[in-house]
Amino acid sequence: MKSELYETKLKFALTERPRRLRKLPLLRALVQETRLSAADFVYPIFVDQRLAKREEISSMPEIYRLAMKDIPAEIEEVKSLEISAVLVFGLPDQKNPMATEAYAWDGVVQQAIRAIKKAAPELIVVADLCLCEYTDHGHCGVVQGGKIDNDQTLELLSKTAVSQAEAGADIVAPSGMMDGQVKAIRTGLDEGGFADTTIMSYAAKYASSFYGPFREAAECAPVWGDRRSYQMDPPNRREALKEIAMDIDQGADIVMVKPALSYLDVIHAARAEFQVPIAAYNVSGEYAMVKAAARNGWLNERSIALEILTGIKRAGADIIITYFAKQASRWLQENK
Repeated sequence: MKSELYETKLKFALTERPRRLRKLPLLRALVQETRLSAADFVYPIFVDQRLAKREEISSMPEIYRLAMKDIPAEIEEVKSLEISAVLVFGLPDQKNPMATEAYAWDGVVQQAIRAIKKAAPELIVVADLCLCEYTDHGHCGVVQGGKIDNDQTLELLSKTAVSQAEAGADIVAPSGMMDGQVKAIRTGLDEGGFADTTIMSYAAKYASSFYGPFREAAECAPVWGDRRSYQMDPPNRREALKEIAMDIDQGADIVMVKPALSYLDVIHAARAEFQVPIAAYNVSGEYAMVKAAARNGWLNERSIALEILTGIKRAGADIIITYFAKQASRWLQENK
């Protein structure tokens, strides 16, 4: 009997015990594999040319459409939280079929870029590069005969990229999922004297149901039809890798997977396959779900948001675009 007890103790003594590394908070921190920081985040902002003062977006609590005069205070807060970059979306005062306000010298995004650079020259400014916020039909390209004309759209995207770079954008981020858009934009930037302007391509942007709150925020829902003929079909992963490879070949410096949470496998596959930086967009619907559940007392907002962001980074994202950027940065500062 004594011998059996000794053998049992010996057996367990020789067994690996992963719990040894979990027994103390500082020990857990010491061996932590994935670390979030404010430097990982890009904070999206919406600038509305028609507003006199900021307005909260009903489906995105604590996210606002900003008036132009609100930009300095917003940027000062972003800087204070050590967030590296902002992603700028614009709501123009007028729309038309050819999205002329997208590439106007005094367009809303161009004005916003100049205001941000004046307030914080060192902050990285990413300009969303799409036409849907500027077309009266809400689609991401020029419409001809009831269809999106891919190649005619490329010319407008190139003009828009140059105008954003002229305004001071460090990065342009084409999000329309038009075939050949990165090549057209890279050519336009290079010929326009902006060879150093970075392209962050929405390379694998899915036709997702998670974009609903954003479409309210940016007032860019299609008036007719949907975007499934140009955004990716959600069941497809191999196609995403093909799209990413094509964009890299055409000159993309950073590639993005959007949305993030339902496409962690795509982020992981892209990280394993490609050597360029990978961005992931933690989109409006993902943000709104957490906010709604937290406000109903169904989950702890802080812990679930940080868990989601950690999961996105663990999957392989180098850059996380998230509406939680300001809150998450505060939480991380408090954890130090």
